Amino acid sequence: MASPGRGNSNTENVTSVSWMPTGSHIAVGTALGPVEIWDVHQSKQIRKMKGHIQRVGALSWNSYVVSSGGRDRMIYHRDIRSQNDYTAKLSGHKQEVCGLKWNPEGNQLASGGNDNKLLIWDRANDVPVHKFPHHTAAVKAIAWSPHSHGLLASGGGSQDKHIRFWNTTTGKALECYDTESQVCNLAWSRHANEIVSTHGYSQNQIILWKYPTMEQLAILKGHTLRVLYLSVSPDGENIVTGAGDETLRFWNVFNNGKKEKKRMTAFDIRSQIR
Repeated sequence: MASPGRGNSNTENVTSVSWMPTGSHIAVGTALGPVEIWDVHQSKQIRKMKGHIQRVGALSWNSYVVSSGGRDRMIYHRDIRSQNDYTAKLSGHKQEVCGLKWNPEGNQLASGGNDNKLLIWDRANDVPVHKFPHHTAAVKAIAWSPHSHGLLASGGGSQDKHIRFWNTTTGKALECYDTESQVCNLAWSRHANEIVSTHGYSQNQIILWKYPTMEQLAILKGHTLRVLYLSVSPDGENIVTGAGDETLRFWNVFNNGKKEKKRMTAFDIRSQIR
């Protein structure tokens, strides 16, 4: 696929990318605000949707709807089947929207901001149903549990360092754990009740936790700067992480529900890409 952000003076810098769960399309957030939809098979842009006036750093799909969060503090729902650039506009954050995730059922959206707030939105409402002010730093890390309805995890930045759990059905705050390091990303295992977190200042590590005891099953080290990016493989067993040290690293973290005494943490240098 031709790169949407390089080699053409008429294109804009890419600030976020998200695959459509089914199909061959990706949403691309740009530095100047428009959200582009690309057809991978045709290697071309098929939509360019306006709305944001500043960079788009967060994207999340819900079937044919992609939601985007921007530095302009706004969230837009965009149905790619619609002629309109967006079908709903949400205003609730006072600073940049840096985290955005739809729940597995597709009826609630969680958004995190640089204003340290975590908001929960119902699909059919433009006013948040829950506002959680508990974090004391930006909320970029957000992950919905695939095992328990309404269970949400969120992580705070370098002045917070906590992973918090929420029941978004009742609006109740659940457990809170101090990780002693900036929380950059969170992802649940599909196969077991486990969650992985990536960290920045000051440990730059990856931790696999057992929920709800929050026992540390593995601590993965190798990155030398903040682990800013995390993606889970389609089979749900491996993850890839990207960091400020300009490396990608691949890890076999989730074990497909198989029992074992201790998760291996050895890192294979062959899995580093620079």
